[in-house]
Amino acid sequence: MTKANAGAVEADAAAYRPGTDDALARRNAFVMAGAQALGGANPAIVISLGGIVGQQLAENDALATLPVSLLNLGLALGTIPAALVMRRFGRRAGYVLGATIGVLAGTIASVGIAREAFLLFCLGTFVAGFYGAYVQSYRYAAADSASPAFKARAISWVMAGGLVAGIVGPQVVILTRDAIPQAPFAGAFLAQAGLALLSILVVSRFRAQGEPRAQGAVGGPGAASTATVPAAEASRPLRVIVRQGRFVIAVCAGLVSYGLMSFLMTAAPLAMVGCGLPIETAALGISWHILAMFGPAFFTGRLIERFGKETITAIGLVMIAIAAAINLGGLSVANFWGGLILLGVGWNFGFIGATAMVTDCHRPEERAKVQGANDFLVFGSVAVASFSAGKLLDVGGWETLNWLVFPPIAVALALVALQARHKRLSAA
Repeated sequence: MTKANAGAVEADAAAYRPGTDDALARRNAFVMAGAQALGGANPAIVISLGGIVGQQLAENDALATLPVSLLNLGLALGTIPAALVMRRFGRRAGYVLGATIGVLAGTIASVGIAREAFLLFCLGTFVAGFYGAYVQSYRYAAADSASPAFKARAISWVMAGGLVAGIVGPQVVILTRDAIPQAPFAGAFLAQAGLALLSILVVSRFRAQGEPRAQGAVGGPGAASTATVPAAEASRPLRVIVRQGRFVIAVCAGLVSYGLMSFLMTAAPLAMVGCGLPIETAALGISWHILAMFGPAFFTGRLIERFGKETITAIGLVMIAIAAAINLGGLSVANFWGGLILLGVGWNFGFIGATAMVTDCHRPEERAKVQGANDFLVFGSVAVASFSAGKLLDVGGWETLNWLVFPPIAVALALVALQARHKRLSAA
C-alpha cells in the first residue's frame, strides 16, 4: 500500500480499539491489504488487455472477450478447491500456493502472446482465475479472527488494498506493454507474474488465530494449526445452511453486485476502443474504475456499522443502476469513465455489504465451506456474465448491455429490502 493509504488505515485502526481480541484481526487486515494490493493487479491486467489481445489473436471477433471470461470461469471453478486446500493446510500455505499459480499464469499468457497462440493465451488467463480464487478469499482472512463488531471493518480494510491494485495494474499495462517489441503486451503479463511472486513474501506473514508468533516455514510448525477446526459433529450440513433465507439473500446481493459489475467492465474497454478511443484511454478508464471499486473501502466498514449491512448493500445496487443510466447517456469519455467510476463505488458497497451478510450465516467451524459455496455461486455468475458480455456486445452493442442491468437490480433490491424488514420486525 502507499504511505498515505497505509497511514489512513493505521489511523482508523488506532481509533477503533474495542479490546485486545481484535489485535490479531487488525494485524492480519494489514497483511492481507498488502496482498490484495499485489494480487488485485492480476485481474486488472487481464481485464485491461484480455479483450484487446483476444481481438488480435482470435479469428472470430465474437471470441475477443473469451480470455477475460476464462479468467472469471477459472475464478469460479477455483473457489471450492481453494477452500478445501486452506481448510486442510491452512490459509497461509494456501495463499502461497495461490501466488505460485499466479506466477505460472502470467508466464503462460506471455508465452501465448509471443507465439501468437490464442488458446495458450486463454489458458494463461484461465489459470489466472485460479489465482484469483485465493485472492478473493483474502477478505475473509482477517474476518476469521475478528469480533462480530469488527468483521465488516476488517473486510473493508483488506478490500482497501485493492486501491493500490487499481493504480498498479493499469500502470503496469502502460509501462510494460511494449517491453518486448516482438510481442506487444507480453511484457505486461510477465509483470503480472512478477507481482504474484512478490505477493508470496506478503502472504507468508499471515497468522491464523491460535498460531504461534514465530514465523516458521510454510507447512512447518504452526502451519498445521491453521487447519485445526472444531469437531465435525458441531458443523451443520451445507445443504441446511444454504437454505437459510438470509444466506440466499446475501448470495443474491453479492451475485448481482459482482455479476453486473463484471458484465459491464468486461465490455467497456472494447466498447471504448470500438468508438475510436485510444487503448490508453480504455486502460485509464479501467484504472479509475478499480480505484472507485476499492477506494471507498476505507470507510465502507464504518458506514455498515452505522447504517446496517442491508442499507449499504441497497445503496450499492442503486449506484450500479445509475451507472448503467450514465452509460446509456452517450459515448463520450465522460460517459464511459463516469459510468465506470460509479459502477466501481456501487460494487464496493454492494459486495462488501453482501460479504458481511454472509459472515452472519455460519458458525466459526462452518466458515470454510460456507465461504467457498458463496464464492462459487457469486463467481459462477460472474463467469456467465463475462461470457455473455462479449457476445451481446458483438450482437446488440453497448446500449443493449446496459439496458439488461435493470431487471436483476430490481430483484436484488426487493430481496434486500425484505431482509431489512425482517430484521426490524425481529428486533421490535
